[in-house]
Amino acid sequence: MATSPAAAPPRRVVICGGGVVGACTAYFLSTHAASPTVPTLVEKSSPACAASGKAGGFLALDWCDKTPALSALARASFALHRRLAATLDGGSAYGFRPVHTLSICLPTDPDPAAAAASPLLPAWVDPAASAAPPRELGTTDTTAQVHPGFFTKAVLAASGAEVVIGEAERVVVRDGRVAGVVVRGRGEVDADAVVLALGPWSGRFEMVREVFDVSGLKAHSIVLRPREPENITPHALFLSYQPEPGAKMLDPEVYPRPTGEVYICGMTKDEEVPDDPETITGEPDSIAMLHKIAGRVSGQLKREEGAEVVAEQACYLPCTDDGLPVIGEMPGVKGCYVATGHSCWGILNAPATGAALAELILDGDAKIVDLAPFSPARFLKKKSKRGV
Repeated sequence: MATSPAAAPPRRVVICGGGVVGACTAYFLSTHAASPTVPTLVEKSSPACAASGKAGGFLALDWCDKTPALSALARASFALHRRLAATLDGGSAYGFRPVHTLSICLPTDPDPAAAAASPLLPAWVDPAASAAPPRELGTTDTTAQVHPGFFTKAVLAASGAEVVIGEAERVVVRDGRVAGVVVRGRGEVDADAVVLALGPWSGRFEMVREVFDVSGLKAHSIVLRPREPENITPHALFLSYQPEPGAKMLDPEVYPRPTGEVYICGMTKDEEVPDDPETITGEPDSIAMLHKIAGRVSGQLKREEGAEVVAEQACYLPCTDDGLPVIGEMPGVKGCYVATGHSCWGILNAPATGAALAELILDGDAKIVDLAPFSPARFLKKKSKRGV
């Protein structure tokens, strides 16, 4: 009995969203070993204009190990980050480097007279910044960093994708299969496969909204250039800080970058995502708290002692109801794929997400990581149990 030939892989792929997930998907589509496919990428504003340009860029091998599905995704991605850095000259192009990672408890009322330096504490961190001996959370074998905006743009450029600046309004579906994307001001762009990778904006598409919810968590950050940037060593700091007795504990993070700049983040709030990413600004009180924390960590990071303010900003992290990203083909729409909901691990997990999607689209199955736990179809089961 003769077997029918396998269906040809899609050749016209349109990716909606110019963030890190869309960029990585474009890269792995275009570098696919058997069926390299250069996609079209549609972005409303500019590549890496939202969280992909304003995140910390921290990478960890094993910090997701408590969740088996996420562990596989993170470990595969961590390995791909190293491979990409070797291929794309990541050290020069986007600040890829291994880092030491420490946990530090900031005192509510620092006492410089009682401070004792710890051998683990970097020289640029004030001894009074540590209320207890710091703990090692990661080594240069298990933690690393990239500049997220530079990484996104480098990967996208290496993909060769055609970038169309315009708003994707809707996915065109005919007979249950994707036929294209309607782009405002450009009309319909034909497609055999469409990837929706718009972070928290993915929920603006009705076909996504009907299946699952993706919300935005507003995250604030500042970027400082210290007085003596050459003295800032590659130590990522995860802090615990109670601003005053009885106040809520905060968990700020500090990431020095090879450029000499230092990125500080950690103030978040649930808030409706605005239509235009270019209109996002930080809350003054959150920005002020980050400056206060920066000054507590190091005199090098105090504005009043000469630290330059490079950026004060905010972005929205895409979050799902069950805390797992959504990666896979949309139920009932052949050829429409979604990748969103990575929360704070978007920069880390984008490479394996993009590689898996490229395999799914071009080969019909993802081999680099099992996508079953991330399938959007999982929400259909939950909705049916609730009687929705």
